Amino acid sequence: MFDSFAPTNTFFALAATCIVLAFYFWQKNKKSSGTSNTWGKKSNTPILNSFTVDFTQREQEGELDPVIGRQKEIDRVTQILARRTKNNPILLGPPGVGKTAIVEGLALKIITGDVPEVLQNKRVLSLQVAEILAGTKYRGEFEERARKLVNEIAQSNRDIILFVDEIHTLIEQKGTEGSINFTDILKPSLARGQLQLIGATTLKEYDEFIKPDASLERRFQVVDIKEPNKADTLAILKGVQKNYEEYHNVLFTDAALKAAVDLSEKYIKGRVLPDKAIDVIDEAAAKVKVEQGSTKHALDLLNKAATQVKHDHKHLPTRIEKLQTKLEELKKKEKATQGNAALKNIRKHIVETVKAIEHCESRLSMLRGRPIVDVIHIKEVVRAWTGKKI
Repeated sequence: MFDSFAPTNTFFALAATCIVLAFYFWQKNKKSSGTSNTWGKKSNTPILNSFTVDFTQREQEGELDPVIGRQKEIDRVTQILARRTKNNPILLGPPGVGKTAIVEGLALKIITGDVPEVLQNKRVLSLQVAEILAGTKYRGEFEERARKLVNEIAQSNRDIILFVDEIHTLIEQKGTEGSINFTDILKPSLARGQLQLIGATTLKEYDEFIKPDASLERRFQVVDIKEPNKADTLAILKGVQKNYEEYHNVLFTDAALKAAVDLSEKYIKGRVLPDKAIDVIDEAAAKVKVEQGSTKHALDLLNKAATQVKHDHKHLPTRIEKLQTKLEELKKKEKATQGNAALKNIRKHIVETVKAIEHCESRLSMLRGRPIVDVIHIKEVVRAWTGKKI
């Protein structure tokens, strides 16, 4: 009797398992598809679309540089954002230390789903303060624009995190003389939890502009952003290396990256890592590209002078072939020629032809590959910036 129920029980068990698995994968696909359509401009946020940059969308499209060596700071920001109250981080650090990069790193974590559930599918929007102020000639025009922006965030079902770099400037941003402060518009929404904000500024400007406003200061949780050490900076350079190589169409040697860190740290004062080291490799790559263009012109002139014929560098393979044919002919003449004066003249032409071939082959190799940015180029940039002998 009981045996007759065994197949039925097995069938129901298998069916239940299939239903559970189907529900699991449906939820997973739903979350994935929802994520892929979450970021980007929304039809119901025209002010935000006009005056912010969507870091999550740019990260999804691969437009932002990778963030290296800032996991501790990103985790701290994530932890503050996940709080129920006082969930607005403010990043304090000198210019160029990488405050914006940390927010970009947060955007990447949101894209990959590596954040608490409360932060999943959120948009990280960077406010362009100068743009929202631009063109506001008449009294109340700026305030109206600012209120609309805050209202769009408040009506977004808490799916927006607003990032304001140099947040201290908001205290001074007024549409017309006597109009209210931008932060006066932000504070009510911050107090009600309708607006979640990440600020960034220096310690000096925080003490001067933010700290005196107690009602604003208590809305934030401070995250100190320290200058990375040389090892971390080198890791950061290696992280962004590919982007700069592709942009400039060059290749960096490992020694060049290390030199950029060491020399910028030693000689470039008044700035911090990693910003100054990144600027050094950027300019060194640009320098190599400019010199490559100059070398191209010089080689063209050399070829014209040597052959009395105009040749475009695009025809280098043909040029090399002709020079090699000429070289073979000169060698045959050398064997058949008698007399020191005549031999001396032919051998002179042979040497010139060999040099011309070497120049063309070198240029062709450069055209087929990528020019190299090495330590010498890094030194030249640092020397030009500082005026010091490196």
